[in-house]
Amino acid sequence: MKYSKATNYALHTMMYLVASETNKPVGVQQLADKQDVSPTYLSKILTKLVKAGLIESASGAGGGYRLKGRREDVSFLEIIHAVEGTASLFDCCGNTHSQCAIHRVMLASEEAMEQKLRDTKMIELADALPRK
Repeated sequence: MKYSKATNYALHTMMYLVASETNKPVGVQQLADKQDVSPTYLSKILTKLVKAGLIESASGAGGGYRLKGRREDVSFLEIIHAVEGTASLFDCCGNTHSQCAIHRVMLASEEAMEQKLRDTKMIELADALPRK
């Protein structure tokens, strides 16, 4: 199983915003520079995070992106879902999913992983980062 690079950039962007000691908007160029990624590419990811309600954009000279909700509430799973969607990782080839033992094992495993990602908050990692 592999997540896209977009998810990687989204997680790192959200970590930066959660770890920020202020809630001032951060420009896309600054966020892109931190990850050595194209601002155009990162903008597309940021749009998904805005649509998911995780961040908000502020326009104007001091504009940029900032967290929309409480930094303590941001989970790994909601960031992943914002970028990857909520479709199941495993698509059983059988027609009767409820009777397929393989499908049941894969679904149970996916549910356990999602629970771990739901329970793990970005703040847990952000608070462990060294402060400048």
